Amino acid sequence: MNALTRRGVALVAAAALLTAVAACSDDANTPPAEVPGVSATEILVGSHMPLTGPAAAGYSEIAPASKAYFDYVNANGGVHGRKINYKFLDDGYNPANTQTVVRKLVLEDKVFAILNGLGTPTHTGVLDFLKTNRVPDLFVASGSRSWDQPAKYPTTFGFNTDYTVEGKILATHIKSSYAGKKVCFFGQDDDFGRDSLVGVEQVLGAGAVVAKEKYVTSNTNVAPQIGALKAAGCEVVVLATVPGFTALSMGTAARIGFKPQWVVSNVGSDYQTLAKTLGAGKVLLEGMIGVSNLPSPVDANDPWTAMFKKIHDQYNSAAPFNGNAIYGMSVAYLFVQSLQAAGKDLTREGLIAAVEKGGFKGPWYAPLRFGKDDHSGFGGHRLTKVAGDTQEFFGPVYETDSESGPVNEYGEQRPTPPANSIPSA
Repeated sequence: MNALTRRGVALVAAAALLTAVAACSDDANTPPAEVPGVSATEILVGSHMPLTGPAAAGYSEIAPASKAYFDYVNANGGVHGRKINYKFLDDGYNPANTQTVVRKLVLEDKVFAILNGLGTPTHTGVLDFLKTNRVPDLFVASGSRSWDQPAKYPTTFGFNTDYTVEGKILATHIKSSYAGKKVCFFGQDDDFGRDSLVGVEQVLGAGAVVAKEKYVTSNTNVAPQIGALKAAGCEVVVLATVPGFTALSMGTAARIGFKPQWVVSNVGSDYQTLAKTLGAGKVLLEGMIGVSNLPSPVDANDPWTAMFKKIHDQYNSAAPFNGNAIYGMSVAYLFVQSLQAAGKDLTREGLIAAVEKGGFKGPWYAPLRFGKDDHSGFGGHRLTKVAGDTQEFFGPVYETDSESGPVNEYGEQRPTPPANSIPSA
């Protein structure tokens, strides 16, 4: 190699070195990519809710209760210095509307995550859109098993005890307490009703359910179905119904002199919501069996109820303090826990990883089942019964799986609420 060639090679090598150094310097000075919905002071979160329409009774109270808890957290410094801005839009429990409002929240408002979108038929239609846009889809307000598909929908997580688990727990009580009675089923014509029936039949056997009827939320005339259940001689009727249709079912049955033992999904068994809907007809709720996984709103001795009631009275006092308020605040509590666990450098991926890591404890009775291979919500329930004007828990907490596993008692106790009412990581 002659001197000229050597000089040329040296110049090329020097230029390459300078380029590399400059690139490294540029990388060091480049700010991190913006995270949708996240600033130094705020986290924007969205949801779709039935503020009007056939599921509005009771359910329209959930998101305002969540917001009340967020307002309390914000007033006490937020999460890692950021305040939570919760924007929930009305979809009227109409899947077509859900598509519109969720697209607006994600594409126009640029929300960081969708939280507690309500409804099986409504939320099912936005799963693929949220997956495509990599939006955390947390704690869906439904017990459909569709939310537990981590390979297909890696950003979606349930919250409610799934309907098959719930059906198994209700059927276990029926088997022990109403042996020999004719058992029937009336459910919503979607995954809600179908998954619930699967759970009931896993315990009782398909042949033990002597009549099965279904409804759609667009048709409030349930007289034909209730009449068919009466004609079949049903003595115990399992309802997989939203609150409005629980009330319709009971009211219709009363008009034709049909008085079965009602055993009702958690979805449609909140006493205060039903009593408000039925008015003078609330006497029809006497003896109703239901299930719940969250504190009773009327149990003043429950420290979690007391904690939520204090926050509710300060930030949401115009609304009733009932099971829907407890539900909304419990969801918000879990979301704050998840944000705490995700850390100060908040990203969508970091939030998903934090939820999958699990380990969350709070006001709920049954365990959360979150993990990399499990995106379902709670794994159990406690039974409730209406006596007089109160709905009270009875018996132990039960847990089971969505398959053929046994229904077992769950013995772990809930923690006491944090002193400042805000969870840590």
